[in-house]
This record gives sequence, structure tokens and C-alpha cells, in this order.
Amino acid sequence: MRIPSSRLRPLSVGLLLALTLVGASLPRSYNGVTTNPLGARVARAQAATDNAAAAPPAQGNAAAAAPDPTAGPGDAAADSTGKMSDIADASGSPSDAQTASIKAAGPGVSFMADAIGQNRVGINMMWLLVTGFLVMFMQAGFALVETGFTRAKNAAHTMMMNFGCYFLGITGFWICGFALMYGNVGAISTMGGTPPLDHAGSFGNFLGGSLFGTHGFFLAGNTYDVGTYAMFLFQMVFMDTAVTIVTGSMCERWKFSSFIVYCFFMSCVLYPIFGHWAWGGGWLSQLGATHGIGCGYVDFAGSGVVHAVGGLCALAGAMVLGPRIGKYNKDGSANAFAGHDLPIAILGVIILGFGWFGFNPGSTFGASGAGSLRIGIVATTTMLASAGGAVSSMLYSYMKVKKPDVGMICNGFLGGLVAITAPSAFVSGSVGFGIGLIAGVLICVSMEMFDKFHLDDPVGACSVHGVGGLFGVLCVGLFADGTYGNGWNATTNAAGVSVPLKGLFMGGGFGQLEAQLIGCVTLIVWAFGFSYIFFKIQDAVMGLRVSPEDEIAGLDMPEMGVLAYPTFPTETAFDNAHNSNGAVAPGQIAGQPV
Repeated sequence: MRIPSSRLRPLSVGLLLALTLVGASLPRSYNGVTTNPLGARVARAQAATDNAAAAPPAQGNAAAAAPDPTAGPGDAAADSTGKMSDIADASGSPSDAQTASIKAAGPGVSFMADAIGQNRVGINMMWLLVTGFLVMFMQAGFALVETGFTRAKNAAHTMMMNFGCYFLGITGFWICGFALMYGNVGAISTMGGTPPLDHAGSFGNFLGGSLFGTHGFFLAGNTYDVGTYAMFLFQMVFMDTAVTIVTGSMCERWKFSSFIVYCFFMSCVLYPIFGHWAWGGGWLSQLGATHGIGCGYVDFAGSGVVHAVGGLCALAGAMVLGPRIGKYNKDGSANAFAGHDLPIAILGVIILGFGWFGFNPGSTFGASGAGSLRIGIVATTTMLASAGGAVSSMLYSYMKVKKPDVGMICNGFLGGLVAITAPSAFVSGSVGFGIGLIAGVLICVSMEMFDKFHLDDPVGACSVHGVGGLFGVLCVGLFADGTYGNGWNATTNAAGVSVPLKGLFMGGGFGQLEAQLIGCVTLIVWAFGFSYIFFKIQDAVMGLRVSPEDEIAGLDMPEMGVLAYPTFPTETAFDNAHNSNGAVAPGQIAGQPV
């Protein structure tokens, strides 16, 4: 079969672009020096790595340092990661004297010590990968939740957006997102030190911390390394969660072509930049070390970095996009658009709850040594918070409508999980349950408030992730109890003693809460403000919204070219009963499904 020349041109351009990207990612070797085509030159000499840390190595526990252009070589062959220096007991790495005594005992003992060190790194790397796989599976949960809570005529479009978030997000994060976020993160001791990321390059200095990283584009050069690749996988699925959140507030009227462009905006710019400020050694994380504000901004697993970024971007997008046709009547009242499949929506919520056992416990970056066994507390606290959110939202719905509202309970459950994500490592189970209780009601109230302001959010993404995420960030400054995380972000006092990570209600004073408040303000300005500007520009340039005719007919056929349910009746009759102003036709009951 002959392919028309009109089709060959875009295919050829796409193939050329793909080959260019692959070529850019290949390291080149000249006279024993590996040259990153994007600019970084790395000496092929083995560098020693000091794995000692003031606080347990974990998500967002970063220390600022001057960039080192000769950061260690990558270990693509997996034959040098993990050695004697990676041995650690519950309290941390061995002292210099202990290491010297091991070496003095002879080559046999040193060999055994190296094997023990590599086994520890292996355990930690396996933990990071498996929990990353769990977080990746959350993509299925999001897809089912959003599709189940929306209408059948848009099911293929909604599902495809959730799937597209995954492969488009991977591509953007690989191109530049990971480099901007973690190119200057420093040694990650649980992964064997990750020499390629050991302060390899950053840009700017704001309040004592960098603005973004500059090393690791396309995972090229010395980032061809076992520890760095494991780190990329884990961080990519976190980023993908943020990308997916926005589809929940903008579904059922968003052009797929505009969605594609958005995915690269989130994965290449919006998420990585804030992620660097908080987790990559950037200025927010260094507020404690440079300005004495608590331990700096602390966000254990991403209430702010992941969920608030996604939720606030979702809020901006929904505001620019506008409500669905027929959602609001002329008198200001709202019509309920019932989801077409509550069973799959509930199944999606359960999958998300399961995936969260990767999201929060995995953020220890390990399961062996140096406080990593905290994973048991993190997992249980996460579970209890989800229960608290579901219980309080169920009670709230009984008070409001005299029945256990399915949508409210599902979102309360998720709201509890979002809120506990930042403080999950720093609070007890009872406090975690209490955080969930508060979050469940907060999510329900915020959903009602947004509806009153005609902010059409089909699945409650702005409330669950935006409001819940900001609340979770504040919970660190309110409830952290000081049993774990002291000296976070390498924060010490004038005497060189680690600063305790304690919240206001636990006797820690206002310092940590101040750092968290600065983080919340930054999130609103960056994630909401920048996203609003982006969506406004995108709307002016290419348009965000489908035509009214396509929206009423359903997006499956006009946008995707296929129906999710070819034999199902659609809601078109109901939509046709509403004009663009939301008026209800005579004889039609507002909100009645067909």
C-alpha cells in the first residue's frame, strides 16, 4: 500500500526528531574523558563518596553546595555502586575509626564489608523501584476515578488523557524536567552516593539556594548510571501524578491537542522548577540553613510538590476553560452531572489508596539503615489518614443530605491521603488520623465553595489536591513531633547541632510553620499564577476548548475518532435540553440523566 506524500512529510519529520533526541542522549568518549553533548565534561576517575548524613536520606532532604563540574562518573555497568562506605546501622554510617578498623582486619574482611555495603544499596534500590512501580499503577486509579465520575459520551477521551499523561510526561521529564529538578541534588547515600548528581550543576542563587539544576538533560553523559536511573524512574512517576491531576478539573470540554502541549508545560517546566526549590537543593529547602527558619521547607512525599502543584494548576485551567455547557442555570444554581459508572470510580479510589503505599513509604529512598525502617510508621500513618478522611466526609454527607454520598466519601478518602503526604514521616498514627478527619471535611466544604463560585471541577481535583495539598504542607509546621527528621535539609544551629523538626503544636515554636507558610505562598504564586498565564496564552494561540457542538455530542468521536461504549445510550438528549446559557427546556428536569 502506497503512503501519500502528504503523510510522509510529518512521518519523516517525526523520525528525524526521534533520531536527533536519541543521538543527543548518547555519551561520547574522547581520550578517556566522557563528554556530555549538552555541555558537561566528566573526568573518568573514580571519586570517593562520603555517605554520612545529618538526617535520614529521604525525599526532599537536600543540602546546598557549590557545583562540582567533576562530579563522579556514572556506573552504567553496575560494578562499582555499593561498597564498604555504604554500610549503615540504624543510626547511620560507620565512623572513620570503625572504617579504619575494618580495613586493618585484612582484605577478606574488607571484601565482606564491600559486599554488605552493596547488599544494603541493593535492598534500598529494590525498595525504591518497587514503590515506584506502585506509584505508576496509580495512573490506572486516576483514569478509573475520572472516567467513572464523568459521562459515558466522554469516556474514551478521559481515559486517553490519563494514558497520555504517562507517555507524554515521561518524554518531557526525560528531555529536561529531571535535569532542572535534580541536576544539583547532591549525593543520595541510600543509592550508593549517586556521584553523577553530586552537585553537578545549578543556575542562580536566591536566598541561599539555587533556582534550577543544569545537569542530566536526556539522561545523557555520566547520568548513564544505575542509581541515577532508579532515581529518575521514581521521580518521574511522582511528576506524572501532578500531570494527571489537571485532567480531572478540565475533562469533558478540553481539546486533546491543547492537552498535549500542557503535558510538556507541566513535565518540563512547572513541576520541575518548584520541585527543585523544595527537593533538589533549591532556595525553599535552604531557608533553615541560610536564614534560620525551621529546617527550611519540608515536604516528605509531596503534598505541595506534587498535589498542590497539580491542584493549583487544575484550578487555573478550570477558571480559564470555563464550566461545562448546562452545568449552571441562569439563577446561579448548579445541575448535577452524574458519573456514568460509580463502581469503576470506587475501584479507582481503592487503587489510588494502594498506590499511596508506594508514594509515602517509598519516599524514605530505602529500607535498610540510617532510619529507613521508619517506613512502617509512614505506611500505617498514611493508612489511618485515609480512614480519617473517609469517616469525616461520610459524617458530613449524612449531615448535609441524610445519605452517605459516594462522591464526597471517595474525595474525603483521597483528601486524607493528600494531606498526610507531607507530614507522613513526622507524625504518629493518631495525629495522622486526626489530619485525615480535618482534611475530609475541608475537601467537602471547598468543593461546595468552588461550586458556588461556578468553578466547574467534574471530579473535585482542585479541592482534593489543591486545598488538601496546601493543608498537608501546613501540617508539617503544626504537628511534626521531632522523633524523625531532625537536621532535615542539613540544618544545624550555631553549635553545629541538628535543628529539631517540630511543629507549633508540638513545642517547636513558629519557625517550621513559617517555612511552610512561605512554601504555600510560593505554591500559589508559582503553580496557580504561572499556570493561569500559560493557559490564557495557550487559549489565545490555539484554543483550549472544543466546539459547543462537539461538547454536547460527546468528545469520544470528534476528538478520538472512537466511542468508548458504541452500544450505550448517551446523555446528548439531556445536553440538548440546555442552551449555552444553562437554561432548562420545558418539561426537562435539571440534572436528570437519560
